[in-house]
Amino acid sequence: MKGKVFIVTGGGSGLGRCMSHEISSLGGAVALVGRTREKLEGVATEIREDGGHASVHPCDIRDEAGVADMVSSVLALHGRIDGLVNNAGGQYIQPIRDIKLKGWNSVLNTNLTGGFLVSREVYRKWMEANGGAIVNIIADIWGGWPGSAHSGAARAGMLSFTESAATEWAQSGVRVNAVAPGWIGSSGLDNYPPEQQAMFRQFRHNVPLKRLGTEAEVSAAVLFLLSPAASFTTGSYLRVDGGVPNARPVWQLKEHSNSLPFNGFHRSKLPRALNDP
Repeated sequence: MKGKVFIVTGGGSGLGRCMSHEISSLGGAVALVGRTREKLEGVATEIREDGGHASVHPCDIRDEAGVADMVSSVLALHGRIDGLVNNAGGQYIQPIRDIKLKGWNSVLNTNLTGGFLVSREVYRKWMEANGGAIVNIIADIWGGWPGSAHSGAARAGMLSFTESAATEWAQSGVRVNAVAPGWIGSSGLDNYPPEQQAMFRQFRHNVPLKRLGTEAEVSAAVLFLLSPAASFTTGSYLRVDGGVPNARPVWQLKEHSNSLPFNGFHRSKLPRALNDP
């Protein structure tokens, strides 16, 4: 990835931070995008300390004009955009009957519309003429997402957008794929209330591999899809979920410790949410 430039939205923490470090470790320059400058500056400082190159571009991806300015600023600074990771997202747990329209729109705008706006702007301003790779982060949406229906609907929409864009933009040499993480031990878990953090600590019992995934395991899938090794892969999605969708109710999962995690991120720390109180 030496000499190439990659935008990572939501690059100030969690999965985006890990992806940005890995892109940098392989020689790529990273344009960090997010709403909070302080978080982005923190990650940029880490990357520079590790010998990499990163720039900071505060932006609310839900704002069309702001997205246009952000992409222009990346091009003005770096002169190219070879890859885009639409990683920014967020949701909260709530039953459908209690979701207000404002909350519904907020989650869809962040997890679906924002990814569309950034992808469209990057395509128009650079990739249409020069090619590139886009990876959209979705989620374990198979069978619905009870308790987070707004996010499930948005992520499912993003998968369909991925498949559509892969066909429309293939003529420009642009590949568009998605990565669907399952239950990952990311710092984002610490943003939930204590009772929901307690629920997260029980999730591993429903995973055939009997553990949660790591940020590095998601990042590895993203980096593959961004790389030339995936040159014939487009319109696809890659699950990183420990096999949860395959765990049928009629099959009893046995306890084991035979799945060793890939802890490939040197700055990784276990989220506080996963520590027993």
